[in-house]
Amino acid sequence: MKTAAQALALPRSKALDFIELTKPRIAVLVLFTVAAGALLAQRGAPDVVLLVNTLFGTALVAAAASALNQLLERHSDALMRRTENRPLPAGRLQPVEVLVFGIALAVAGLGWLAVTAAHPLAVGVAAFTLVSYVFLYTPLKRHTTLNTLVGAVPGALPPVIGWVAVAGSIDREIVALFLVMFLWQVPHFLAIAWIYREDYGRAGLHMLPVVDPHGAATGRQMLSYCLALIPVSLLPALFHQAGPVYALGALILGAGFAKAAFDFLREKSPARARRVLHASLVYLPLLFGLLLLETWLRN
Repeated sequence: MKTAAQALALPRSKALDFIELTKPRIAVLVLFTVAAGALLAQRGAPDVVLLVNTLFGTALVAAAASALNQLLERHSDALMRRTENRPLPAGRLQPVEVLVFGIALAVAGLGWLAVTAAHPLAVGVAAFTLVSYVFLYTPLKRHTTLNTLVGAVPGALPPVIGWVAVAGSIDREIVALFLVMFLWQVPHFLAIAWIYREDYGRAGLHMLPVVDPHGAATGRQMLSYCLALIPVSLLPALFHQAGPVYALGALILGAGFAKAAFDFLREKSPARARRVLHASLVYLPLLFGLLLLETWLRN
């Protein structure tokens, strides 16, 4: 017979499994970029209520995307050491539970944005982000190495959601941030894929490092996208959205990111790939932080 403590532990454990489905650590970065897009669009004192509502609705949509992604990838997740203990492959949650959970989150998130966003375009961008991530990027991982580029599109849209929720239009300033996010993701995800390439290969996922065992193509792509990121990151200064402090910071951050990718190209090792990954995680919040700081100072 179960003790009272055991009876309480069961639902608590299941609740944690549902939380794990939402990938909270990734959600933090997503919401940071949503907030950045919204704050940059406001060009002054933030509308706190609109910002909070946009973040909440987007958080629900992002959680839905993560849950439905894991539902579709449950069989491949079971074959990888880094994911075999996720709630679905470990058998702690059933597919129908996750399906209902994911759909409920998606409906709630899009509905929340529809009711609270100042402009309906935010709902359309959020819906496209969800659909392209779950139904394009996720299945393509089993068929082509181009999945990284396809996945970089929904990955680059969160700041656009924040921007259009406030501004109601897609302007050149947010296009520049979209391009920064798009280019940034390629070396970021290639670094992860190199570190876990054996896992991806075991699961039959077509990541570039799986079909590029010596890493030459992986290294070239990492460096190429890092180099392309440098001039693109200067567009906010060109558009007078930011000034020389941001431009200098963008150059320094871009050079550091590119140096990490160049080091990987010279020595293709997990340690070098981790440095690329760490450089990417330093680059993005600092770049967005500089842009926000300069925008506020100029206004």
